[in-house]
Amino acid sequence: MKQDHIRNFCIIAHIDHGKSTLADRLLELTGTVEKRDMRAQLLDRMDLEREKGITIKLAPVRMSYMDYELNLIDTPGHVDFSYEVSRSLEACEGALLIVDASQGIQAQTLTNVYLALAAELTIIPVLNKIDLPAADIERVSAEVMSLLGCSKEDILLISAKTGQGVETVLSSIVKLVPAPKSSKLPETRALIFDSYYDDYRGVILYVRVFDGQINRGDQLKMMATGAIGSGLEVGSLKPEMTAGERLQAGEIGYVVTNLKTTREARVGDTVTLSNRPASEPLPGYKDVKPFVYAGFFPESNEFYQELKDAIEKLSLSDSALQFVPENSPVLGFGVRVGFLGLLHMDIVRERLEREYNLSLVITNPSTDYHISLLSGKELDIKSAADLPDTSKIALIREPWIKGEIIAPKNYVGPVIQLISSRRGLQTNLSYVDSRALISFEAPLANLLTDFYDQLKSLTSGYGSFNYELDDYRVEDLVKLDFYVASERVDALSLMVHRSEADKLGRETVAKLKEVIPRQNFKVALQAAIGGKFIAREDISAYRKDVTTGLYGGDVTRKKKVLAKQKKGKERMKRFGKVDIPAEAFTVMLKRD
Repeated sequence: MKQDHIRNFCIIAHIDHGKSTLADRLLELTGTVEKRDMRAQLLDRMDLEREKGITIKLAPVRMSYMDYELNLIDTPGHVDFSYEVSRSLEACEGALLIVDASQGIQAQTLTNVYLALAAELTIIPVLNKIDLPAADIERVSAEVMSLLGCSKEDILLISAKTGQGVETVLSSIVKLVPAPKSSKLPETRALIFDSYYDDYRGVILYVRVFDGQINRGDQLKMMATGAIGSGLEVGSLKPEMTAGERLQAGEIGYVVTNLKTTREARVGDTVTLSNRPASEPLPGYKDVKPFVYAGFFPESNEFYQELKDAIEKLSLSDSALQFVPENSPVLGFGVRVGFLGLLHMDIVRERLEREYNLSLVITNPSTDYHISLLSGKELDIKSAADLPDTSKIALIREPWIKGEIIAPKNYVGPVIQLISSRRGLQTNLSYVDSRALISFEAPLANLLTDFYDQLKSLTSGYGSFNYELDDYRVEDLVKLDFYVASERVDALSLMVHRSEADKLGRETVAKLKEVIPRQNFKVALQAAIGGKFIAREDISAYRKDVTTGLYGGDVTRKKKVLAKQKKGKERMKRFGKVDIPAEAFTVMLKRD
């Protein structure tokens, strides 16, 4: 296909604004998929994507329309995958910006628009769901016009569900999106915008060729990782893999390689030929680092090997997933896993439970901390249990984020209160028509558990939230330990700000009291900072009436039996073990 007849574009939107539904209609209209093979959310292959109604893994597809080749990339809408979205945008020349005509512009819409503008893409604004009774076309059009600076005539009005207006989207793509340009360099350069591991074929790369071409059988080199592999097969996705002889400059397609893990071919890396490598890679590559960590333990220790094997298999196709073995005196052997965010963690947990039939206990998620010791040594810890002795610590730095919340005007007060309750600092407040855009900074650890849920309930479901990691700041942080029956439980330990430690300690021991079952002896639940106890709750003992069998006789008989019971209870208190249930390790996830 000639370069001037190729159009590469992606669809960007907030979650649930109709990306996947529009992609379905485009596939139908261009005849890429036959009617009998069509199903809703065709490009969302995973069961989880269909159930949650969100795109988790991006999917490219090639369509033909009026002798033009249209390459579409359906991108994820969630903040956890913003780096993948940014790489997909780099592979395109245009973007369809989908906005729900009833909900209007949301936080993730703004972020993706900024990414698209940074990549210098042609943005085509599209108002979706105009057939809904709640659709407010005038208000949402005004929001889009003030955001993009476009005129009302530039905004396409469609209903992806019914197909109304979708034909104009295709003609606008051909007319407005520029054809790809190559830099006329003789060396081959292609951008990896996604990669996954196939059990039977090895690592499969989704690439956009910028310069030169990739032929079947070429020896390839990944410029960032240095890995070398063979291009066993090349072709395009329609949406199933269709093999070809080569991928030329400007084209988007797939390359089947003989690499063994996606860590050798990361998203954002540049592919070149090993016998004639390019002098410099395509810009924008970065090594994505996880910043949310949680301990995954099997319910029974006999399943530890199965858990380890399952995590290893998942990590083959998810290069952002990092894990190390972990051992807890209470939970036994497990793994500590790093994630891009809470949605990423939720997806990995569900996949482990469904695809590998594992029953898991997951500890409270935490982030990483940078520790400076008095000796001058620097440490990076992923769990409060790894914190060294406080007498050796000079400074503790925790990660802060820059966040944006979009909510209707009348919810501004409660939202700002929520931000300040999490030690956040509001930095800016602006208004887009009837909506408020609140910019703020906050410590990441305080947003990990139920911040998003509380935001949704405070704003009656209308608030949306987006964030990016900013920097690490020195704070007065302490390690909060929890003791059950005088034994410290490391898996429950938390890193908290000193000002929040008392309140959090009291709340947590009160919750543990509800979760841990009663024993035959009194159990003390305590929260402590170092050697100082700051909160306590007692679980009262079961009282068995040992005098029921006594009848008549002197009162000393009764006293003797009660004294014997008391002695036994004291012995149990010294030697008895408290069985801590799995729910105790997730009390922080459910703060209310």
